[in-house]
Amino acid sequence: MIVIRQAKMSDINCLMDISTATGSGMSSMPTNLGKWQSKLQDSENSFEKAVSEPAGETYFMVMEDLETEKIVGTTAIYAGVGLDQPFYSYKVSTLISISKELEKKNQMEVLHLVNDFTGSTEIGSLYLDPDYRIKGNGRFLSRCRFLMLADFPERFGETIIAEMRGWQDGEGHSPFWEQLGRKFFGLGFENADFMSAVKGNQFITDLMPRHPIYADLLPGEAREAIGVAHPASKPALKLLEKEGFRKSGYVDIFDGGPTVQCQIRNIETVKNCHRAEVQKITKTLPDDEEQIYMISNCDLNNYRFVRGTIVHLDKGSVALGRETADALEITEGQIVSFAA
Repeated sequence: MIVIRQAKMSDINCLMDISTATGSGMSSMPTNLGKWQSKLQDSENSFEKAVSEPAGETYFMVMEDLETEKIVGTTAIYAGVGLDQPFYSYKVSTLISISKELEKKNQMEVLHLVNDFTGSTEIGSLYLDPDYRIKGNGRFLSRCRFLMLADFPERFGETIIAEMRGWQDGEGHSPFWEQLGRKFFGLGFENADFMSAVKGNQFITDLMPRHPIYADLLPGEAREAIGVAHPASKPALKLLEKEGFRKSGYVDIFDGGPTVQCQIRNIETVKNCHRAEVQKITKTLPDDEEQIYMISNCDLNNYRFVRGTIVHLDKGSVALGRETADALEITEGQIVSFAA
């Protein structure tokens, strides 16, 4: 059975291997042991912390194949971004200028460096082993985060965002970075991405241009990359769009990838999440696709998700199969949340 659970420090070697597999463009998963130790410690502290509002917590989770005990995927929620260090984006706006004398109208895109998402909650760090990109595992890995938003809404901001990996050419070069970021930092894309992940973003504060940038002055390949997701990110983007996320007119300052956003109350999984008491755990349940749900155990001390069959009983209670209950590590009388 596949389970999604909170990450542990003992997962660190597997996570280092996954960081290598993801390549450049995922600054939240750097190939740096010290950074991983810090991230996992922050995550463990966040799950244990009493929280009434988001304050920069990290909730990092892994997907595990219980049969092989292999870590096959990652996913995370970052609550209250920009509260401990600035969270930068480019806001893409349109500037119109008209000359009656020349009978000419100009329409240009302009990039503004902003911190508009300060305090928002970011979902990210989504990775799934290629061998497991089957049977809805990717959808499960993405959507479990929204079940957590429904379970513990006080821990997260009203606005939920996701920065999609930006477009790169066949050799892994980001034209947006090459024609813009490199001019100010003198670094290759991978070096800048790594420095941001490991050292923080003070260098962005120090060197990034404060004045608006006219996109029309950039070479064509850089302009065309603005707001375009990397091919590897497009399946994830489609899943987010089904949940209600939309492009927001903001892009990543490194690779120009689009930022999508949705209000927490408008996310489909959040709207369609239910809670019930587990009244019965039985060895066998009907094998009915319409009764298979994504289920959480609602327990932050040992937070876990599985996909399994739920049978609805009287008075709003439910029955679970033994394998599902064991994977969730729950017993009869406990509460679960679930979404179709």
